Amino acid sequence: MASAALGLGSNLGDRIGRCRQAVSELAGHSGIRVVKGSSWYETRPVGYADQADFINGAVLLDTTLSPPHLLDALKKVEERLGRTATWKNGPREIDLDLLIYDDLVLDLPRLSLPHPAMAERAFVLAPLAEIQPDLVHPVHGRTVSDLLEDLKPVDHLVRRVADP
Repeated sequence: MASAALGLGSNLGDRIGRCRQAVSELAGHSGIRVVKGSSWYETRPVGYADQADFINGAVLLDTTLSPPHLLDALKKVEERLGRTATWKNGPREIDLDLLIYDDLVLDLPRLSLPHPAMAERAFVLAPLAEIQPDLVHPVHGRTVSDLLEDLKPVDHLVRRVADP
């Protein structure tokens, strides 16, 4: 089994409900075992700012799926939960990002591991540091809690709003 970390987000409709539904759907997949989920955080949008705030969280899982097959499973969950195409950094019903897969470093046309921007994003690092602060970023060689500390203060960007 491989270990993976996912980031989840939504800024349309029932944001927390949709994120919880995504975790539930992932837990129902035969090749995925959800190990732990973070609290839910309300976060400011990045890139395109003229949109509603997001709800973000993180999930740790064990999987028998390869990284491309896990990505396919994530995309299917997004589709079932109503994700529609928008523009880069635009609003979305649900967003599931594969952040880390073991200590694999990978750069394929449709999948880069670790997630290329995760070390600069408080909305990724805050929930991930809550559930596994000692997780080491395979490129930077630093823990997610250290990477989050580098970004502080982040209170104006990320605010815990609900339990898992």
